[in-house]
Amino acid sequence: MQQQRVYVVDDDQGMLDSTVWLLESVGLQAIPYTSGQAFLDNYSETLPACVLLDIRMPGMGGLAVQDALRERGSQLPIIFVSAHADVPIVVRAFRGGAVDFIEKPYNEQLLLDSVQRALRLNQRPSASSPQTAEVQERLTQLTSRERDVLLPLVQGYSNREIAEQLGVSVKTVDLYRSRVMKRMQATSLPALVGMAIGVGLIEPFKLQAR
Repeated sequence: MQQQRVYVVDDDQGMLDSTVWLLESVGLQAIPYTSGQAFLDNYSETLPACVLLDIRMPGMGGLAVQDALRERGSQLPIIFVSAHADVPIVVRAFRGGAVDFIEKPYNEQLLLDSVQRALRLNQRPSASSPQTAEVQERLTQLTSRERDVLLPLVQGYSNREIAEQLGVSVKTVDLYRSRVMKRMQATSLPALVGMAIGVGLIEPFKLQAR
């Protein structure tokens, strides 16, 4: 059986080394690159693989690398990692076909689980996938007020802006936001945005301007 490989693209050498060590500790072949261009010049799609791609890098950033891969017709699943995640960036990443978006510093098991899912994929899950059905089921469990908070939240509005829209206090929005995250089983805002896009709750091309 061919060893599965993970391309790790990150300009932070310390983060790169620790991620490579983590992946190799579970038997994966980790191939490191410190720049997006170096990765694009050397990657191959002849073996099962996925890409762990940092968003912010000198020169060519992660989103630009994603665009370049799409232009080449690449089918490599992409997992973005970033310490600087805001909703427009997350939505653009998912709109471009990313399979996950993980915030730094990441939980090691969360990252490994995401990599294993990505390696099983040739493309993003379809709308009829079991994962999407699970998210739909969680949505039905939200109260009307929780849904009122969920929609502007994944569109990129701040808690204060949501409070103004709903005519409630910021503290109340904080409470409902916490409940939404728990009911949706979302470990982060990027994860929640990914769910919303996956089930068609929000239109990726209509974002709150920043």
